[in-house]
Amino acid sequence: MAVAVQTRGSTRAGRRTLGIGWIVATYILLAFFVLWTVIPFLWMFMASIKTNKEIYDPNFTILPKQVFLGHYNDLVVKGPFMIWLRNSTIVSLTSTLLALVLGSFGAYAITRLQFTGRKVIAVGLVGTYLLPASLLFIPLFQIIANLNLSDSIYGLMLVYPTFTLPFCTWLLMSYFKSIPLELEEAALIDGCGRVGVLFRIVLPLAAPALVVVALFSFTQGWNEFLYAFVFTSSQTTRTLTVGLTLMLGEDVFYWGKMMAGALITALPPVIMYTLAQRLVIRGLTVGGVKG
Repeated sequence: MAVAVQTRGSTRAGRRTLGIGWIVATYILLAFFVLWTVIPFLWMFMASIKTNKEIYDPNFTILPKQVFLGHYNDLVVKGPFMIWLRNSTIVSLTSTLLALVLGSFGAYAITRLQFTGRKVIAVGLVGTYLLPASLLFIPLFQIIANLNLSDSIYGLMLVYPTFTLPFCTWLLMSYFKSIPLELEEAALIDGCGRVGVLFRIVLPLAAPALVVVALFSFTQGWNEFLYAFVFTSSQTTRTLTVGLTLMLGEDVFYWGKMMAGALITALPPVIMYTLAQRLVIRGLTVGGVKG
């Protein structure tokens, strides 16, 4: 009897030790990934508040010897950085709005309505999203040129939904399936139309998924480089991702100004994801489980 009790006690102690080991390993991994994420931002910030002379100084130091904000002043006042910032904001918000509106209608139609080719369209959405952008920019460029929208942010507004809309529609489809059909049927019996059901019942319940769609679309439009580089050529139509590459001289690298611009460019998506992280996790979890 004593042997059995001793064996159980040792087993419990072993489980506790194993549990503590997993907890310690988890915190070590979390600390590693936090540092992996934060250190580049700290590096960019430190470089952005150093003078060019200090950046190229052989006696390199991580902390600046004196705080220099001239790089930020040059970006805001002197150069075309604010024009690039405006273009990126307009294009990203427009593509996000189109993805939300068209994706909501498309996902609801595929999920709730019965029509020929519904399953083919659903599978085609996933296939379209998997196509690499490098295969599509040539035909898209020809379409944009035929519409006289080349070297214009309006062309980017038209092109960006081609790679954001398929994923957004697929994600909303997965979330709409998790909404009880009885709620919609009750609204239809009370005289509400399909559009009214979508806006009054489905979309309010799908708020977490809409947040995920909005953040994904905005981030994709904000960070996109290939289409913006190919479809625009003038300073007034460039976006931030392309504009930052123009800061590279032939033999001179303006690291201070580039780090300041990169830091400003990275802040909007980081702030948005930080403020909406709970809704993002909820929307991705429910959409992934129910899909």
